[in-house]
Amino acid sequence: MTESSSIKQITVVGTGVIGNGWITRFLANGYHVVASDPAPEAEALTRDSVKRAWSSIEQMGLADNASQDNLVFEPNLEKALAEADFVQENVPEREEIKRSVIASIDHYAPKEAVIASSTSGILPSTLQADCVQHPERVIVAHPFNPVYLMPLVELVGGEKTDNTFVEQAQAFYEGMGMKPLVVHQEIQGHIADRLMEAIWRESLHIVNDGAATTEEIDASIVYGPGLRWALMGPFMTLHMGGGKEGMRHMLEQFGPALKLPWTYLEAPELTNELAEKVVTGSEAQTGNVEMDRLEERRDQFLIELQQLLQKYWPSANLSGGI
Repeated sequence: MTESSSIKQITVVGTGVIGNGWITRFLANGYHVVASDPAPEAEALTRDSVKRAWSSIEQMGLADNASQDNLVFEPNLEKALAEADFVQENVPEREEIKRSVIASIDHYAPKEAVIASSTSGILPSTLQADCVQHPERVIVAHPFNPVYLMPLVELVGGEKTDNTFVEQAQAFYEGMGMKPLVVHQEIQGHIADRLMEAIWRESLHIVNDGAATTEEIDASIVYGPGLRWALMGPFMTLHMGGGKEGMRHMLEQFGPALKLPWTYLEAPELTNELAEKVVTGSEAQTGNVEMDRLEERRDQFLIELQQLLQKYWPSANLSGGI
């Protein structure tokens, strides 16, 4: 973990689950963070969230100057942005709110500061549409929960984005040990969420049809493809499944199966009955275990899994090659 020479202070706008995850990661890497959220209870919730996650991030390694004391709360957005070198926006995932907030950030933030939105599905061209100062510095920087442990962040520029800001963000996130994936074309849902959404839709259909419970579907991923995907991803998994001839043999042998009606593609109607099945099934899986305990188990698993991944796939990167 290294601190960028050009970025010293980060302003985080919006302190929900994702915003607090970013704050934890930034603090762990030695940055000074100004958090801004108008909710009266926001500061207390953020400091508690950072405190609970700190032991996990310590196992990943802290920068020499990392400290929870480097966090300042400033509800006034103009003041919070006054000396920002980098802005991470995480307000609710509603287009009108994000466009308005990002336009305000663009108005107040120093012109050199990158404005990165954590949106999971809104296109960057849409987000920068109301910016009248410097829309060229607005990008999507979509992370994955828990942000303080998950390395992937998808970077997407819009129609008005200057690529130098994408490159600056890429170097910044890499400096924190993350794996920034530059998406070179705006697409709905970016990349990872589109793939997860496809599995989610099929899962809902299977539950709705009564073919499996939520627990059985989760088990099918955890003990099946999920183990391989953690190391290789879907393409490399299938490439190896083709034996010595790799993907060529795989496509020749199983290509025709792509025409079989295995998938519904369209999402099912989320009826009250289906929603209840999903909710009760998920609650049955967790039983009486508190969410905090589940988060601790998840975090420890992700730490050890990443250590294992580094051991067996040390040169893996997002720019190609193994």
